[in-house]
Amino acid sequence: QLVESGGGLVQAGGSLRLSCAASGRTFDSYAMGWFRQAPGKEREFVAAISYSGGALYYADSVKGRFTISRDNAKNTVSLQMDSLKTEDTAIYYCARSRWRQAVNYAWSSAYDYWGQGTQVTVSS
Repeated sequence: QLVESGGGLVQAGGSLRLSCAASGRTFDSYAMGWFRQAPGKEREFVAAISYSGGALYYADSVKGRFTISRDNAKNTVSLQMDSLKTEDTAIYYCARSRWRQAVNYAWSSAYDYWGQGTQVTVSS
């Protein structure tokens, strides 16, 4: 089970930190990812991290502004979002990859478990 938290309303230029808590004892065996879906748009890849945290991947739209990290001791993966823009408004989902490395990390089909999502709204 994956449970996201940390969403909310923030002004453009502000920051938010999303967290995703995972249950189970195999969290550190899988890569993790964050996706988002804005109203009327398809779900899109945001960031991914390998099982060890040694490999990080970002969508071009968030590179340099967002940082993904994980704490395997606490079974959590986080997404630090800085310099937020109105176009970052979306529901954000964390997901567990089918593999240890972030294989095909931008494809939603590469993930087999999803959280319920947390709303992020960035106002101008």
